[in-house]
Amino acid sequence: MLSKVLVAYGTTNGSTARIAETVADVLRKEGLTVEALPARSVDSVEAYDAVVVGGGLYAGRWHRDARRFVRRHRRALTGRPMWFFSSGPLDATASERDIPPVPGVRRAMARLGAKGHITFGGCLEEGAKGRIARMIVSSGKGGDFRDFEQIEAWATGIAAQLITPSPEQEPQ
Repeated sequence: MLSKVLVAYGTTNGSTARIAETVADVLRKEGLTVEALPARSVDSVEAYDAVVVGGGLYAGRWHRDARRFVRRHRRALTGRPMWFFSSGPLDATASERDIPPVPGVRRAMARLGAKGHITFGGCLEEGAKGRIARMIVSSGKGGDFRDFEQIEAWATGIAAQLITPSPEQEPQ
């Protein structure tokens, strides 16, 4: 059984951080030791058995901190069980259908052998940082489209994979 998990995230307005904390809470309830940290604050991943990385989507790109985290730790991440998530659509599409990873995330998944990816709805509300974010909110297109039942179900699936080792992880 793998027991220590890092949930690293890149966020601007806190929406992705809340998703990451929800993932971490579910993994803890399943008996795992978990730390949820801003991606930019992680110096090393050596102490972790598995890693979940999340980033908000901005103009079709993953949050800069998530991209830099994956690039900075790519050697140490290779071979560790790893999952990615994105947050971003400001509508219900992420709850209605699977949204594939953006090209940069898809490439990182292939390079690092990530086990999976999911896109969750985003959240952009009054007081958001950034001129474009404020324009979106003032035009009436903001809101909270995160589906916490979906997030919890996804995290429960990760916990199941970590708690029940695959045949190649079984001790000989």
